[in-house]
Amino acid sequence: MHMSKSIRLSEEAYERLAAHKREEETFSEVVLRLAGERSLLDLAGILSDDEADSLRDAVAERRERRSDELEGIADRMDGV
Repeated sequence: MHMSKSIRLSEEAYERLAAHKREEETFSEVVLRLAGERSLLDLAGILSDDEADSLRDAVAERRERRSDELEGIADRMDGV
């Protein structure tokens, strides 16, 4: 259960916030979204399939490189 806090907004601030409100979205969700709290649903569809594949490949390659680097460090430490 989340605790609630009451805040006062000027009419202008309320109108601006309301203008960003999506259907079925609470004002708390609007504030979190606008304050940079992203949900996975907000990220859905921002990359094309090709971009997503390229990003996935780049991440996998970086993980493999990092794993190889860590193995090399561990091997050197074993030799000390």
